[in-house]
Amino acid sequence: MHRYLVVANRTLTGTQLLDRLRELTMHGPCAFHVVVPAEPPRSGAWTETQARATAEVRLQEALRRFSVLDAEVDGEVGDANPPQAVEDVIMRGERFDAIVVSTLPHGLSHWLKLDLPGRLEGRTGLRVIHVIGHREPSPPG
Repeated sequence: MHRYLVVANRTLTGTQLLDRLRELTMHGPCAFHVVVPAEPPRSGAWTETQARATAEVRLQEALRRFSVLDAEVDGEVGDANPPQAVEDVIMRGERFDAIVVSTLPHGLSHWLKLDLPGRLEGRTGLRVIHVIGHREPSPPG
């Protein structure tokens, strides 16, 4: 079984990510573990509790949408720092064949400005599959 770690936030429930995960299932049985970094909003006042709650809403919506895949799917809310969120999962001893990172397009993506796909590949030694998505509406709360 192929195991993938999926890292996404604002593009989590977009069709681009779902389509790419569907493509991966065509290569054999798959399991996806979704981690949603509890990043604060880019503007306005916020609390850590609000950031985690927003990430949890996104995660639950994604798990609901990903249930159409012929795959095992689970997930968690992770650290606000995306590389740390990934490292936390890997440090627990979970093994993955690759990491799927979904970002906003160049120019809009904070994660691409930080070269998140390259940093994750360098830190983990795993292949990174980069999906460019579109901003999804922010969940209420």
